[in-house]
Amino acid sequence: MNKISAPHPSSFISSQWVNAIHRFAAEAERQGSLHQKQLDVIYKNQWFNLYVPKKYGGLGLSLPEGLRIQESLAWIDGSTGWTVTLCSGANWFVGFLQPEIAAMFFNSEQVCFAGSGRASGIAKLTNNDEYEISGQWQYATGSAHATAFTANCQIEKDGKILLNDDGTPMIAAFIFLRSEVSIHEDWKGMGMKATSSNSFKVSKVKVNKNRQFMIDKNKTLLPDKIYKYPFLQFAESTLAVNISGMAVHFLDIFEEIIKERKINDHFTEDHRHSLLFRYKTARDQQQEARQAFYQTIQISWNEGVKRENFMSATLDEVSRASRKLAAASGRTVNEIFPWCGLIAANQDSEINRVWRNLHTASLHPLLL
Repeated sequence: MNKISAPHPSSFISSQWVNAIHRFAAEAERQGSLHQKQLDVIYKNQWFNLYVPKKYGGLGLSLPEGLRIQESLAWIDGSTGWTVTLCSGANWFVGFLQPEIAAMFFNSEQVCFAGSGRASGIAKLTNNDEYEISGQWQYATGSAHATAFTANCQIEKDGKILLNDDGTPMIAAFIFLRSEVSIHEDWKGMGMKATSSNSFKVSKVKVNKNRQFMIDKNKTLLPDKIYKYPFLQFAESTLAVNISGMAVHFLDIFEEIIKERKINDHFTEDHRHSLLFRYKTARDQQQEARQAFYQTIQISWNEGVKRENFMSATLDEVSRASRKLAAASGRTVNEIFPWCGLIAANQDSEINRVWRNLHTASLHPLLL
């Protein structure tokens, strides 16, 4: 196949929306959640529904298309990109919901799922063929404006945790209305402050069995190819482009700092040329990692479109490419950071915010 290009992230979102999101990034960080003006742009462009089919009000994008937008949003503002990525990833669960439940939850233009993958809840199967659920989950990105919450639970019946054939606890995912959960505003990260990645809790909430779903490519209830793409590689790739977008943003700001820095006895024209050389080297390394990543993603997507399934060997390459992109992005930023000057230590500066966001996002276990 032809080599896939990796244009600068600014290529995929209009300057109008770039400016609207960027303008309120600092204020969003101060308030601890995305600014309403940022949310208005997200809703207008349906970015929480990147992978939701059009019949449910979504864009119905392919994975390569969605990744370009997610990287672009992370380039504009890390908290915005991360929130859209995590929430659009949760909205992707529409492919596994019963039709009546999908219609129930996708009932407005502002649908946004938040949730957690950790099985820290207990779902008790009752005699009425429903579940009584209690539990608490951490790090629900987008909790401030989420319309629904998803969570994993261990299944209990007659006082005992049900087990799979291999002896592990049986786990299932459930979806809750916002009114059924309580939110604990406990997100204290050094970065990603505007993601409102708070904990949430449910206590003896009773739900019908149709609120249960399983993320399994063999159990999807919609025909779109995106729901056949394995969740692990879907998640890894979407997180990786966020790290990449923030790294590109960091490099862009660094270039501006060097070009605008005044010449004096301590900073000569030779110093400027030396730092610009470092910048160009770092930029080229980042670009090489981006090219390799998007090439791998496109190969895997094309393969899945042509076949009934996605080959495990190709998916392994996607996992590796995602981790390589995330690692290269972090390495690039860390190599450049010492040359930024004291402005990079100022928590009110944009470059510091980007640095904090990137290093906070990089701690996600899927990228380690």
